[in-house]
Amino acid sequence: TPSAGANSECVTQTMSKALIIEDEQPMRRLLRLVLEARGYEVCEAADGQLGLQEAAFQRPDVVLLDLGLPGLGGIAVLKRLREWSDVPVLILSVRDQEAVKVEALENGADDYVTKPFGTAELLARLDVIQRRRFTRHSAEIIAGGLKLDLLHHEASLNGQPLKLTPTEFALLK
Repeated sequence: TPSAGANSECVTQTMSKALIIEDEQPMRRLLRLVLEARGYEVCEAADGQLGLQEAAFQRPDVVLLDLGLPGLGGIAVLKRLREWSDVPVLILSVRDQEAVKVEALENGADDYVTKPFGTAELLARLDVIQRRRFTRHSAEIIAGGLKLDLLHHEASLNGQPLKLTPTEFALLK
């Protein structure tokens, strides 16, 4: 699969697609192993700008976002992501101050996990934020010949696939 940059990577698996935006290689490696074992397709980005590019290109089902990123920080990434996407975002951070957690949640994070964390808790929280997203919305919208698949971010008109940017898809939805 093509990638947005030299420090980002995506490997195809089977289930939901997860994007890890984390600057520390050992943490990305651990998260990849845990998520792939659960059946996720995993994409990675080592900084915030690459993370936004991967989010636009890969259209993940969930984002795991570190706050302490070089360059474009995690809160800035979250704010920019929320301008065009409602993908569930799970913050993973060593920052455990209440004010930091509140800021992340107020800027669109769906949940916040403080490092270090247990893998069982991480997977449970991922399940919850994804389940919550699709119980609020039907997985499909059908209007005449137009069909939107919200789970896979795909659209078709009279059975023919439509090629839409993430912004076009969001507006159509």
